[in-house]
Amino acid sequence: MKLASVPIALTQCAKTFRGTRVLEPLDLRIGAGETLVLLGPSGCGKTTTLRMIAGLETPDAGGRIAFGDDDVTALPIEKRQVGMVFQSYALFPNLTVRGNIGYGLRIKRVPADTARQRVDELLAMMRLTAHADKPIDQLSGGQRQRVALARALAVQPRVLLLDEPLTALDARLRDTLRGEMNTLLRELGITTVYVTHDQAEAMELGDRIVVMSAGRIEQIGSPRDIYYRPANRTVAQFVGTINRLAGERRDGMLSTTGGAVPLPSGATHASSAHEIFFRPEDAYLADPAHAQLRGNVESTAFLGERTRLTIGGAAPDALLIDVAGRVELARGTPVGISIVQDALIALS
Repeated sequence: MKLASVPIALTQCAKTFRGTRVLEPLDLRIGAGETLVLLGPSGCGKTTTLRMIAGLETPDAGGRIAFGDDDVTALPIEKRQVGMVFQSYALFPNLTVRGNIGYGLRIKRVPADTARQRVDELLAMMRLTAHADKPIDQLSGGQRQRVALARALAVQPRVLLLDEPLTALDARLRDTLRGEMNTLLRELGITTVYVTHDQAEAMELGDRIVVMSAGRIEQIGSPRDIYYRPANRTVAQFVGTINRLAGERRDGMLSTTGGAVPLPSGATHASSAHEIFFRPEDAYLADPAHAQLRGNVESTAFLGERTRLTIGGAAPDALLIDVAGRVELARGTPVGISIVQDALIALS
């Protein structure tokens, strides 16, 4: 099943509620068939952006939204050919699984044979055929989520919009359905905008990620760009865990409390050369006599496949270092730390 898709363009779209600007003017281009994830903390403007694309909110004067060559700024949701899945799923408790999936087709007066065929296809795609005639209250959370997605796809939308659809599920089921959704979206090839505050969802599902904060776009990029090349401190600290090394710059090195680290190529005079950053997985334990930094183990957290060490004394701030899960170190153990040179990050 392959669905038609269109590019989306938002131009100078801002939103003000009761005199308060909740979304600063933004420009955003989404490619046809792309899955774009809006990522950020609560109140950052991601859901407002999604609702403007859906037609549930109208941008402030001067803002424009286009689906392909069509200006849809003033069109309500029912005329935009979008499918939407909400966090609550918003399923009809008085209808069966089949009735819920086919509801939009009935409203659009799609011929009965065509509607039945399309619903059957979606039941099979979502592995719900055996549950077709069950009422919604007999389904698990994961099954309800798939019904909501099937209902959104039944009307063959040009754009699929998902507002934190996995939030209500437990962690194990959320991980499973995230993988299934990733496969499904690739197969459908539909333009998709996905809102979440969950970094793992954003990383797995997004062709590109838009990191938002306080009503502004902080960075747009691939998952790898966002993680390994954050544009600023806001992005670096929101996406994943990051360590800060602060000290004095001397002869191409950053000298800090526990030793010295070579400055990355990005740490020019114009950047913040007195601090650099790195991820916990990009450092490794080394012989203290030859390591870049020296400190002591303050605490350990066993996380299964890895152990996260908190190291004090190596830098002004405690450092988090990930090592193999089988490594065991007692509190107070002196350790050496070296950092992969290419993994050092200089931020403005």
